[in-house]
Amino acid sequence: MPTTTLKPLRIGDLELDFPVVQAALSGYSDTAMRLIARRLGASYTLCEVMLDKLILQVRKRQRTHHLMHVDEEEHPVAGQLMGADPLQFGPAALRLVEQGFDVIDINFGCPVKKVLGRCRGGFHLSQPAVALEIISRVREAIPPHIPVTVKMRRGIDDSQESREKFFTIFDGAYGAGAAAITVHGRTVTQRYDGPSRWEFLRELKEYAGERVVLGSGDLFDARACLEMIDYTGVDGVTVARGAIGNPWVFSQARALASGLPLPAPPTLFEQRDVIAEHYRLAEELYGPDRCLPNMRKFGIKYSGLHPQGNEVRADFCTVKQPGAWRDVLAKWYSVDGPGMYPKVEEPNPLSAAVNPACVSAF
Repeated sequence: MPTTTLKPLRIGDLELDFPVVQAALSGYSDTAMRLIARRLGASYTLCEVMLDKLILQVRKRQRTHHLMHVDEEEHPVAGQLMGADPLQFGPAALRLVEQGFDVIDINFGCPVKKVLGRCRGGFHLSQPAVALEIISRVREAIPPHIPVTVKMRRGIDDSQESREKFFTIFDGAYGAGAAAITVHGRTVTQRYDGPSRWEFLRELKEYAGERVVLGSGDLFDARACLEMIDYTGVDGVTVARGAIGNPWVFSQARALASGLPLPAPPTLFEQRDVIAEHYRLAEELYGPDRCLPNMRKFGIKYSGLHPQGNEVRADFCTVKQPGAWRDVLAKWYSVDGPGMYPKVEEPNPLSAAVNPACVSAF
């Protein structure tokens, strides 16, 4: 088990009591998911990434209510921005602050092909001057007490040129007023293939010194969250895919950090109650019909904790009417029993980190 004593995580003037937080997840981390994560131990959450131009165009109406919704229960919460034109970032950031977001996070990490093709997300790691202009414009546009943070990957690729651009942006971001930077241990071209390079995060935090760095990548269970902090020395970690359908990862990490044994997986009744509440929150956010496509994605993930996961998954996939969701819960969660930890099929990044043959030039 990790030996590092966990400290509170500071992001600007915000002090979070636990350094394991929920990452921004495109298409997932809406208000409903964030509230469930907070209730189960996440000290802080980030909204799914939003386009700057969309934020500036959206009007207050029921159909778009969910896009910038912040619940009183979930503070502190960050709004994550993505875009191409530096001129739009400042006004968009200010609107997010007016909507109630406590932190503005800038996405320089998304590796999706269509995002890169539109000069957004991870594309900015190839143009330090533009990236730093974006950070400066956001910092200047919003009140001084609102922290600005940045999400990056460790570079476009493994070339020396990419390394130099990464550090130009990394150092420049703090100089432009960023309070913290989250770094995913993969490159943009790597997308989600191969292990996240925890060795790079370890070297980066040593280089960063007192500057706040959060780590990301291959955090699929509570033990991995604490192992990343222990091995790399980062100030905190952001759980992304590992939190979808498994919000218990946060309470499990808190238990391990307190010196307790890893808690048993949630029972079927515990799963049922959380899934039902997640559905209720989504229904409240989107309406009874529009919440169904969104919740099917979550049902698929939640099913991984059920002993008969394949059958449960199949039933969640067929839900097309609001009442049918509750029928699935009645069918598969009406009798209590032990649950399962979700299967972790990703490579072990810690093994890669300590094996010199697996470490890139970074």
